[in-house]
Amino acid sequence: MSIPDWQGLADDISDWATSLGFAAVGFSDIDLPRHQAHLDGWLNNQYHGDMDYMARHGDMRSRPDKLHPGTATVISVRMDYLEPEPPPAEILASDRNAYVSRYALGRDYHKVIRSRLKQLVAKIDVKLADSSFDFHARVFTDSAPLLEKAFAEKAGLGWIGKNTLLINERAGSWYFLGEVLTNLPLPPTNNPQANRCGTCSACIDVCPTDAIVAPYQLDARLCVSYLTIEHRGAIPETLRSKIGNRIFGCDDCQMVCPWNRYAAHNGEADFKPRHGLDTAQLADLMGWREDEFLSRTAGSAIRRTGYQGWLRNLAVALGNSSGGSLAVNALESAKGHSDLVDEHINWALERLPTL
Repeated sequence: MSIPDWQGLADDISDWATSLGFAAVGFSDIDLPRHQAHLDGWLNNQYHGDMDYMARHGDMRSRPDKLHPGTATVISVRMDYLEPEPPPAEILASDRNAYVSRYALGRDYHKVIRSRLKQLVAKIDVKLADSSFDFHARVFTDSAPLLEKAFAEKAGLGWIGKNTLLINERAGSWYFLGEVLTNLPLPPTNNPQANRCGTCSACIDVCPTDAIVAPYQLDARLCVSYLTIEHRGAIPETLRSKIGNRIFGCDDCQMVCPWNRYAAHNGEADFKPRHGLDTAQLADLMGWREDEFLSRTAGSAIRRTGYQGWLRNLAVALGNSSGGSLAVNALESAKGHSDLVDEHINWALERLPTL
């Protein structure tokens, strides 16, 4: 049995990843002391809000060998998701349309990327079948205590920008990340991208709730994505009017990032919008019954907010709309689900113009 050609295997992995629909792949070691210190400071500032899971696991997020014992290399991949039409700014400018973050319009990316990564691991396994190496690996995509942006940065896929997203000088930031943790001693990628945010502050200036409290510092408690997806309670009244028509997530900091003029459009059928969510009307979505919500969000990331969160978010967005009988009727019809939802409905009705 032979010892594998590690550089040759890394080249093969890159080719296989491309054939599986990934736009880029890189390799890194497992040492992240600087990023762990940044995470510790973020947690100490309570910027994680109610996301208690962010404070668990100690230093596991920067130590993948604790998550998957024996890890020597992190293989990071990128998959683009931006749809060419309609332009995000067009939907955001309409107070009757619902704005859903572009990443959540199609099938849940976790399922898509995890499936492709498993296929990638299977190809590696076949390649090493005749070698003496005892190969093992685990795949992840935003599904484990792992600093995936930091590892992707180290693997040369981009740099972490002032909005805390990974930015690539040739592809912007409209993409998903995934990882393979493996004991393969693959040579690290040797072409890291320098941070090219420079003096630009577009993402900081545009944030509707001023959640980017300093360059590279995001206070999740103020972030629209956190408030509409992760947060389970009432949305603070001081922030409701700033949320506009965003009912699931927020893309503003990506929309204004100069590097996103290079963003590629997705080629994945699974990421195509479902149920007209890219152009849906707020009043129509407020009319979805719970069984309809569950049916139409099957296999979608939107399920994470839950039906109560869905109604809460829609009530806020309708309260920020220009009103009309459709908005009022939609709000009145949704009353009675829970005290939490009713609180937001009543807030919205008080704001709408008198008919």
